[in-house]
Amino acid sequence: MTDWDDGRTPPPTEQPPTVGRLVEQLSERATRLVRAEIALAKAELTTKAKQSGIGLGLIGFALVVVLYAVGVLIWAGVLGLATVWPLWLSALVVGVFLLLVAGLAAWIAISQLKRAAQRPETIDRVKEDVETIKKGMHR
Repeated sequence: MTDWDDGRTPPPTEQPPTVGRLVEQLSERATRLVRAEIALAKAELTTKAKQSGIGLGLIGFALVVVLYAVGVLIWAGVLGLATVWPLWLSALVVGVFLLLVAGLAAWIAISQLKRAAQRPETIDRVKEDVETIKKGMHR
């Protein structure tokens, strides 16, 4: 008698597992699989969190260096103008220029925020559609 697909006969001492035993094995293996997947997910998240922390730290460091570099460049501009004007006047001109640039950036930012804060037209159109449907249902 051949019970296996490849034509072999099962050993006579093996008893086929019962349905209850199969369900028990399935439950055990499913539990082990879920626990292993959770452990793997935790390990992956820990690795990604460490990488993100290192990346964010390096970005912070780079921003501090850029801040100092901008300060040095501004001072270089002041000293460059000081070859033509007195030092106080060149510092004043650079300071006023920086305030104008900051003001322009703030004005652009505020206009963008106002545009973003406006109510989307889609909401009004959806309300109109709902009202039209309601009126059509009452007729």
